[in-house]
Amino acid sequence: MAGNSTKNLVTIEQSKYFKEDASLEEDTVTVEVEIKATKSTAVREGLDLVAVLDVSSRMANGKIDNMKNAIKFVIMKLTPVDRLSIVIFSDGAARINPLRSMTPDAQKELIALVDRLSARGGTNIRAGLETALAVIAGRANTAARTPNIFLLTDGKQTVDDAKKVDPGQVGVYTFGFGSDSDHDLLSELAAKSPDGMFSTVPDGANLTAPFAQQVGGLLTVVAQDVQLLLRPKTDKDPDGGDLKTLVVAPGTDYSQTTDATGVITIKFGNLFAEESRKVVITLDLVKSTLDYEYDAALAEAVPNFSAQGKEHKNQRPDDIQIRRTPTPSQLPGASDKSRQLQAEMARRAVAAAIKQARVLADGGDLDEARYTLVDAQNALEDVMLNDGQKLVNALRAELVQLIRLMDSKSVYDSKGRAYALASEVSHGRQRYAARGHDDDDVRLFSTPRMDSYLDQAKTFDKDPTAPVQSADEDVKLEVAANPLAAISNDLIVSLRNAIQALQAMQKIVVAKA
Repeated sequence: MAGNSTKNLVTIEQSKYFKEDASLEEDTVTVEVEIKATKSTAVREGLDLVAVLDVSSRMANGKIDNMKNAIKFVIMKLTPVDRLSIVIFSDGAARINPLRSMTPDAQKELIALVDRLSARGGTNIRAGLETALAVIAGRANTAARTPNIFLLTDGKQTVDDAKKVDPGQVGVYTFGFGSDSDHDLLSELAAKSPDGMFSTVPDGANLTAPFAQQVGGLLTVVAQDVQLLLRPKTDKDPDGGDLKTLVVAPGTDYSQTTDATGVITIKFGNLFAEESRKVVITLDLVKSTLDYEYDAALAEAVPNFSAQGKEHKNQRPDDIQIRRTPTPSQLPGASDKSRQLQAEMARRAVAAAIKQARVLADGGDLDEARYTLVDAQNALEDVMLNDGQKLVNALRAELVQLIRLMDSKSVYDSKGRAYALASEVSHGRQRYAARGHDDDDVRLFSTPRMDSYLDQAKTFDKDPTAPVQSADEDVKLEVAANPLAAISNDLIVSLRNAIQALQAMQKIVVAKA
């Protein structure tokens, strides 16, 4: 798709809940605005990845070999458009190679370097992270490239304090390997970066799967610096006047600002192919001055992003409107769009319960923590989503697993807390994270490429000497399976524009009649 338009890589959809229409009196409606990335991976940003690997003495006895296999899988997945640098740390840190384009020769050389790694010394996470950030800062070519760091450690820092490090605009993906990892530190470092995720990997588990799934996302970045602008329509707008207030509901951890004109800007960072970001907003309506049914324009939703080095701003806005009528429905909406928002509300309720339970467990009240999760589980059973059963099953599996991991203080300290922290970051970012257990059941936010790489990682772990198909080969297979994927977003936007034009024409005809 090189050379084709990139303006439709990101689109907007809406869902309404509680009321699919509103009364003419003062009323409140809830709306979900969803930003969705294209399915196509034919156009993607180049990846600049720095792998920061713990080679302290704790990584001996098989752990370092496990790590070597995982990073070898990553190396073989990268293509010449991608660049990789490897940083190792123990008492200090060292860059063992600069950012290199992953040509076949470079892949062979890096695999040979990885094979020679050995474990010794302490754990200076700060030195490793700062060395990686220096590699990123030293890049000469940054156009249409995404900078990211993989940080793996199996223990707590014994030298200095990595909490003092500011990752800036670099995505930091952290992996806590085993129960002795500093999960608080690793989850905090991931949350401080714009796109980072924290994954927990239990003792004895293979690292290839969590590494593979995260790189499966990073090798499909189709849009950078993605933002959603929400423009409330006040009584100063020609077709406005129905809106009293617009409030973005809590439940995510994206950066949000409001300017002097009331425009709200929400920043999401980068989007992988087929990723989406859901924002829930509450709109309070004033009493209408009209006495008949009509469509009330309440706000506009506008996506901004950059792709292939070009900015796409001030695109055609998507109107947020509600039907106001003297006889509104008194029941929650029953349409497919309404059920989509019900699913999102259910997910947010589960995420809030997980955080509350983790705080209770940290305070030593494991009984109350479990009760909180059981209450969330019971509430989930009452959710009727029809086609949302996959989401319900994943949320149920997440709650069941966490209840089990809060059975005792020893189990919670060794496994449960890391699981809860990974879940919190995942829900807050609406992005997949390996939780350390039952990953096949808890596939929240995973993309098709992540799912594919999970299967490939399992095969690779059985035979690490077997060849691994590159990301370019993955794209060819995806295109062959779905030839229209590369233009699907363009088709969606064109159809939506045509429908809106027909609706406008219909209003003109009705008004004249």
